[in-house]
Amino acid sequence: MKRLFISLYLLLSLSFLGIGWTLDSLWQQQVDEHDNIDSPLIAFALLLAQQPKADRQQQLEAIIEKYPYPLQLFEKHEIALSAEVVFSDNQIITTTADKDHELQFIAVGDQVLMAGPVDVDPRGQLRNLFTIFFYLLLAFVALIWVWPLSKDLKTLKKATQNFGEAKWNTRIELNAGSQVAPLANTFNDMAKHISDLIENQKHLSNAVSHEIRTPLARLKFALALLPQYCLPKSDAERRQAFLDEMQLDIKEMETLLQELLTYASLEVQLEPTLEKCELVSLTEDLVSRLQPLNEKPTHFHHSMNNMGIMAETSLVERAIQNLVTNAQRYANTDIHIYLSYDERQVYLAVVNDGEAIPEEDQPKLFEPFYRSKSQHKGNKGHGLGLAIIKRIMQRHKGQVKLESDHKATTFTLIWPR
Repeated sequence: MKRLFISLYLLLSLSFLGIGWTLDSLWQQQVDEHDNIDSPLIAFALLLAQQPKADRQQQLEAIIEKYPYPLQLFEKHEIALSAEVVFSDNQIITTTADKDHELQFIAVGDQVLMAGPVDVDPRGQLRNLFTIFFYLLLAFVALIWVWPLSKDLKTLKKATQNFGEAKWNTRIELNAGSQVAPLANTFNDMAKHISDLIENQKHLSNAVSHEIRTPLARLKFALALLPQYCLPKSDAERRQAFLDEMQLDIKEMETLLQELLTYASLEVQLEPTLEKCELVSLTEDLVSRLQPLNEKPTHFHHSMNNMGIMAETSLVERAIQNLVTNAQRYANTDIHIYLSYDERQVYLAVVNDGEAIPEEDQPKLFEPFYRSKSQHKGNKGHGLGLAIIKRIMQRHKGQVKLESDHKATTFTLIWPR
């Protein structure tokens, strides 16, 4: 809006100056041409004064007959003017006959030549034309500015109507020089974000229904068989094993719902509450908690005693934990965590020596509910862990990178310093 106001203000200001200066120049030319409009009357009076008094009237009538103009010759005593008026040679005295006409008097010897009545302002009509032309030019300049703006606003209106009709792929294409280009770009960003959210919600709904169907079917089947395990003569150990399997199905659904809630909460674009997060101690504590849960050793490598970043500590811990638990799931022998930094960024890399992730799967691994086709060693998660990590890093204006080959698989978290 500021750009729009400035452009309109400059356009009108420059138009006023430019058109006003041009018309003023034209008007001055007209005025200059008429500055000596009294000169012919003075010259005629001088010529008439050189004539004998008896011949002046005859000479005047001959001229009027040839060039019709209201001229009359009077004796000075026949002219009733103010006592303060004094006739002098080569000086024209002007008086008004009515609001639209005037009379001009000039001395001719001891007589007075009267011209008139003539129009008070012979250039009045021209002045009105100049005024009308001035406003027409201003209106034309304003139209040049408003027309493309109106056209772009109509495009914007149509796009919003289409978007309101659930046409989520609607985008606005305007020239880069358009006055509403920033507004169109904002609309496109909003439309892209909303369409992504809607597509994501559809994908999540389909994925959730698919993911929850399996444990729910098992539970349904187990409930149908439950009466057989509750008979008096049934085996207590088999009954307990059966109930444990049902508990595992319930736990699987609880884990899925918890991850879904975490992912959905990260989808809301709220400003993060940043605090000082100390990565060295945080990673050491995390490794000490996760190491007893897996037989594969985890090694933490760092060359500094502390490394602080501005972040949400709980989310950073969740991102690192997801990477470490993934590495524990897929590693063959051990896991290595490397913490480093440079002038601009902080890096935390989690490396495992498991099987390589197929190259065609790598770009899609951070999408929700996507699983690699290889499904290393039959390990099956819900496909939300890496998607959560990506959302966490985006929330901190960072990124997560993946490198995988036959030697090792490395996930790297990158934060700005």
